[in-house]
Amino acid sequence: MTAENTKTDRKKVLLLGESWMTSATHYKGFDQFGSVTFHLGGEPFVAALKARYDVTYMPSHVAATELPFDLDGLGAWDVIVISDIGANTLLLHPDVWLTGKPRPNRLKLLREWARNGGGLVMFGGYLTFQGIDGRGRWARTPVEEALPVTCLPYDDRVEVPEGFRADLTGPADHPVLEGLSGEWPLLLGANEVLPKAGAEVLARLPAEEGGHPLLVTGTFGKGRTVAWTSDVGPHWVPNAFVEWPGYATLWNNIVGWAAQER
Repeated sequence: MTAENTKTDRKKVLLLGESWMTSATHYKGFDQFGSVTFHLGGEPFVAALKARYDVTYMPSHVAATELPFDLDGLGAWDVIVISDIGANTLLLHPDVWLTGKPRPNRLKLLREWARNGGGLVMFGGYLTFQGIDGRGRWARTPVEEALPVTCLPYDDRVEVPEGFRADLTGPADHPVLEGLSGEWPLLLGANEVLPKAGAEVLARLPAEEGGHPLLVTGTFGKGRTVAWTSDVGPHWVPNAFVEWPGYATLWNNIVGWAAQER
């Protein structure tokens, strides 16, 4: 597929999560006031894909209610990317949480969608894989079953404030690494995971940071799956990484491989 393909030829990508709200209290002497801000951390990723793919962006609060409850609904997308959103958001629909009404388990549906040929991708963050204080809660879920890595059952963050450079371990001709030779910009952290048997580790953290997997590909049933254990934007991905020409190349390669374009 090329950027010149018609709209109907373009693969469809869904980004789940990668958003948050912040509530702050400001103290100024005797007085105080509060403020609330909303953040869309996935905008650089969406911008990097838009020339080649049709991207639907469901921030976390939208994904909670709008992610479909059946395989036909999930079939609207060729690739689904889960990024910095906890499993609870997809498990605890308001009908379940507030009224005790049964709803289909969307983690099981995502697993079956991948088994049937969907491209399932998970990006790292404070609420993916296992995340900060283990709150991501993806370990031992149906989604983890489909991923090419196993999550650790506790806080899995590897914080590297001084930065690290990816150690490329996969073959240079792998489609995911095409056009990405040479030194990558610094990254500031990742989630620690374990690669599954048969998975291919294309990049790792350096040995002095534990050598943990950074970029892993695999298959699940008829589908392809990818784990990128760092983030897609700050803070683990500095602005210099976002501005790097390889930023767009990396995500397009990952999505294209997951979509079985190559």
